[in-house]
Amino acid sequence: QVQLVETGGGWAQPGGSLKLSCAASGFAFSRHAMTWGRHVPGKGLEWIAGIYGDGTDTYYVDSVKGRFIISRDNTNNTLYLQMNNLKSGDTGTYICARDQRGWFTNLYDFWGQGTQVTVSS
Repeated sequence: QVQLVETGGGWAQPGGSLKLSCAASGFAFSRHAMTWGRHVPGKGLEWIAGIYGDGTDTYYVDSVKGRFIISRDNTNNTLYLQMNNLKSGDTGTYICARDQRGWFTNLYDFWGQGTQVTVSS
């Protein structure tokens, strides 16, 4: 049974940092690219960062480039998102999703319940 469980959300001030984790189980983690997305009120779902199954390639949307870092630990089946210099526009529910392949197909077949991130002063 595939499971993805996000943790690490919370409250941060603008300019602060948070690190999200996504614990994966029930599948061969290293064989799948993984992606972080976020639900922003009024804006819908946005996919913001992805990483290949073997970790050799990553992508970021422009709004988070230079501030967020996606990484993975294939030994411990965990995906991470280090978020720095947070802005109020980063507020939302962050989810991790499994890509169907080890590279980016943008076809996601499983995702977690999400963890809430709130950025405010």
